Amino acid sequence: ENSVKFAVIGDSGRGNQAQRDVAEQMERYHERFAFPFVIMVGDNLYEGPATADDYRVKFEEPYAPLLAQGVQFFAALGNHDDPKEVNYERFNMRGRRYYRFAPPGNLVARLTTPVQFFALDSTYLDREQLAWLDKELAASPADWKIVFLHHPIYTSGRYRASALLNRGALESIFTTHHVSVVFSG
Repeated sequence: ENSVKFAVIGDSGRGNQAQRDVAEQMERYHERFAFPFVIMVGDNLYEGPATADDYRVKFEEPYAPLLAQGVQFFAALGNHDDPKEVNYERFNMRGRRYYRFAPPGNLVARLTTPVQFFALDSTYLDREQLAWLDKELAASPADWKIVFLHHPIYTSGRYRASALLNRGALESIFTTHHVSVVFSG
């Protein structure tokens, strides 16, 4: 009852049948496990600059039942995302490429399980963002510090080189500040 509940999705924004199938599964699962929010680990809208039609077809329509129930979505940018997505209200980025938030939903859960989420833009991981992350994690009183970003820092796949670079920039910050878990696309 007092746990922080959420879902995680990534590489989802095509508006195709596969995305709609996953959204339907999320809706069915939400009926049994009422998560109040979803974190999105990037590539939220594929194929070029995001238009009003893209937001409708590739986000609003597939997740309409969840949105209607008040489920909130918090996005991190991926390499296929339009940087202007930071201004899309339903992604809750409030004009920022990287940001932190306390989970919405059950107030008792928030009080008994101190959690903070940190969204990163791993496509443009610059010194300013790294300094922000180091400062924010150091100042966070949360027992659970959860980071989400698009690019993994560990992989045996074709993105090993970029993972190694991101790991070099992020891993010591994560361990120094006791990050509990990291989600990536």
